[in-house]
Amino acid sequence: MPQGVPRFPRYQWAPTIPVVRTTQLQRVDLNLLVALAALLEERHVSRAADRIGLSQPATSRALQRLRRTLDDELLVRTRDGYQLTPRAERIQRELAGILPRLEVLFGTEGFDPATATDDFRLMGTDFAATIFGPGLARRLSDLPGISMTFRQWHDGVFEDVSHGLVDLAFAAVSIDPTLRSELLFDERFVCLMAAANPLADREALSLQDFLGVAHVVVDVLQGEQSAVDRRLTELGLHRRATLSVPYHTAAILAIPETPLVATLPERLVSTLDNPALKVVAAPPEVEPMPYLMTWHPRLDDDPAQRWLRDLVRVVAAQT
Repeated sequence: MPQGVPRFPRYQWAPTIPVVRTTQLQRVDLNLLVALAALLEERHVSRAADRIGLSQPATSRALQRLRRTLDDELLVRTRDGYQLTPRAERIQRELAGILPRLEVLFGTEGFDPATATDDFRLMGTDFAATIFGPGLARRLSDLPGISMTFRQWHDGVFEDVSHGLVDLAFAAVSIDPTLRSELLFDERFVCLMAAANPLADREALSLQDFLGVAHVVVDVLQGEQSAVDRRLTELGLHRRATLSVPYHTAAILAIPETPLVATLPERLVSTLDNPALKVVAAPPEVEPMPYLMTWHPRLDDDPAQRWLRDLVRVVAAQT
């Protein structure tokens, strides 16, 4: 036995196997789980039927069986369509975590991108879609069965990752310690302004110049351009936001013929070819942002998810 490995009596190695109680499961048709998830998300029998490949009558019968099994109406008709009951809302939250794990449990262990038909769900701002989108599209052109969907960014992105609604999220922060995050790159900030701006001839803005101009701010998270504004807050400073927009591209379009300054990731503006615009380095106090990809730990060992993360690493390295 190698040194440093403790010796234990033989009987101590015998595993204790817990007894799994399945009293409630024995009375449930687990085939109904897929229908249940579709009905709760779509809140519409016909749309749920289309989604899971059943007829509308069959889906209606599944809903009736679910109501009897769970002793709850689940979906209640109102003037605005079907609404979830409180129990249905709780069930939907549980299913968001259970169903992805069942997919892994019953799925095949291998993953062949040439024959796969996965639809990967990504979430990031338009910065992520702009810098990763072209590289991903080129690689997917030879993989006709695989698709990727960039979902709209919102403040609850990390909750969506936790609930299994998103495979990968891209952000400059990771605010949920229960999730996995990996650094893709550190991104410098630059200041975009009109070529006629008096500061456009500078190589870099001083902090005083930066604080003295009117800014167009990209609302990334909770009303802030988090990687920029949180750093200023740490320094006890605040910039003047004349215009707030939800997209980086909207900030770029707002600059010409105005005195506004947009502080943007360098990769986003490096390919701009517009003589009406000028790129100037941001003050050194505006530090580079760590750009991360984030996923749920339950996806660590899934072959398809590993392939996805490897693909993103390759694309990120080439941006």
